[in-house]
Amino acid sequence: MPELPEVEVTRRGLLAPLTGRTIHQITWSVHRLRTEIPHRLLEEQIARQQIRTIDRRAKYLLLRMASDATLVIHLGMTGKLGLMPQETGRHKHDHLLLLLDNGLELRFNDSRRFGTIAVWPAEHVIACEQAFSEKEGLEPFGDEFTPENLLRLARNRQAPVKSLLMNARLIAGIGNIYANELLFAARIHPLTPAGQLSALQWQRIIAEARQVLQTAIEAGGSTISDFLGASGHPGYFQLQFKVYGRKDLPCLMCGHHLVKTTLAGRATYYCPSCQPAPRT
Repeated sequence: MPELPEVEVTRRGLLAPLTGRTIHQITWSVHRLRTEIPHRLLEEQIARQQIRTIDRRAKYLLLRMASDATLVIHLGMTGKLGLMPQETGRHKHDHLLLLLDNGLELRFNDSRRFGTIAVWPAEHVIACEQAFSEKEGLEPFGDEFTPENLLRLARNRQAPVKSLLMNARLIAGIGNIYANELLFAARIHPLTPAGQLSALQWQRIIAEARQVLQTAIEAGGSTISDFLGASGHPGYFQLQFKVYGRKDLPCLMCGHHLVKTTLAGRATYYCPSCQPAPRT
């Protein structure tokens, strides 16, 4: 599933070619995504509108129109956005197509159909965005991602720190890959109860989270199965993984064999030497 870096890579890849372009026509497939495609709102609020900019909130892309209406896209597990000439043959899993005034089409392709498409009407956009944002957690690059706030969120929680980092209602955009990598970088065992961490440990997590995520963005994200950026190219951060997917291989820091376990159904990798087990 695309995580924060992959969504941000997609946003940056589309920002320049889409800004200022007008959407001439919208077509969609007959298939349902995770939710129904909002046909009427797309036609009334997005068609024939100029794209003002593209923002990201958590793992969502927000295409903002000059009218203030906003097209909201979540890539789900296999979603991809790409720009191509209108005459390019359509693929089986192209579910939304936006024809632009320069003859290019922005296409949303999603083979597993777990993505979502929503529209915030111009007259309700402030209320819609406020309600939406209240359900999403702290942004790792935001000013509120502080040791004080993380201490508050973790207070009295016995859940593992990795689970807290991946809880989208608490922290936005950190999925399984990057939770593994940042905890290794911070030298914190993934099963450490979140409520046991000190302010200094949370500060290390913040610093390493930002470093890992930024490095991943600069590398074009991680392509494990089928992620492609807006340019159609895969990401390369997977070549820099320190622990993820490296079970039984030597730790790049100490040489100890890496361990894989399962936490809440997700593969969890760590170094028993660099990330000592928490005290019971």
